[in-house]
Amino acid sequence: MKILVTGGGGFLGQAIVRRVIERGDAVVSLNRSAYPELEALGVTCRLGDIADPEAVLAAAEGCEAVVHVAARAGPGLHAPDFERPNVVGTENVLAACARHDIPILVYTSSPSVVHGGGDIENGDESLPYAEHFQAPYPETKARAERLVLAASGPDLKSCALRPHLIWGPGDNQLLPRLVEKNRAGRLRLPAPEKKIDTVYIDNAADAHLLALDNLAGPATAAGKAYFISNGEPLANGEIIARLLEAAGERPNIRSVAPAVAHALAAAVEGAWRLTGRRSDPPLSRFVVEHLATAHWYDIAAARRDLAYEPTVSIEEGLKRLAAAWA
Repeated sequence: MKILVTGGGGFLGQAIVRRVIERGDAVVSLNRSAYPELEALGVTCRLGDIADPEAVLAAAEGCEAVVHVAARAGPGLHAPDFERPNVVGTENVLAACARHDIPILVYTSSPSVVHGGGDIENGDESLPYAEHFQAPYPETKARAERLVLAASGPDLKSCALRPHLIWGPGDNQLLPRLVEKNRAGRLRLPAPEKKIDTVYIDNAADAHLLALDNLAGPATAAGKAYFISNGEPLANGEIIARLLEAAGERPNIRSVAPAVAHALAAAVEGAWRLTGRRSDPPLSRFVVEHLATAHWYDIAAARRDLAYEPTVSIEEGLKRLAAAWA
């Protein structure tokens, strides 16, 4: 197949692109910046903004499937910064599928679409969307996921994957930020004992290819969303410490009372709004909420419908991560 991967230059996007190329399919990647490493793999790279309908239409022409990874993530508070890439961008992808008669769409969503506060332990896909969100990111991802699943029908087979906290070699977001905070002595957790899910990068990429194959074949995944993780929930203090150790760091993690963390986050957000800043605040209620609660999920549905099985364990993934950081 010829597959369009939006956001193919990102951490997850590149892992998916490499998997697709390795198995002999052709790839078009739509990104806002140039990625010579993709061109070296034989990828057709298109420069453009996912919120630009003409750019999406041009990139999708001649493709037989789309993996829609591109999104704005983070704890930012300025809603329009998330609305355009996450919601408008997804609308553009759906319009391109319709215009070019593309029959397959795999959308990268987020477990945060169901996290409205409180612990989620062994949650499954019967969980409803959250009624209230602490930040524009999960709210816009939930809206986009609804659009994708509602569009699934005779002409377009679509599904959504919800990978949880992706990590591994090549990560330029999560681990570098943890290392920075750890070195500065600013790594504080409101509930280090709460269990959370994570997923190694290769497993997350594999899930996307399995979803593509399902939609191209039996299509039992059409119209559905799936939680994707390693299936090995750990206390958040433990997995963060182990990631830091893999990066050659001595973990310097301190505890802070959840009530104090929430109050500080609310104060920081208030200051950010008063001053009209559009950058990510150093502390937010969205982040505190996720650090102060358990959130791990049952991946039985992905195993059943997609034949998904995390082939790289956390232990093996940490060894690979340590080798990459050495």
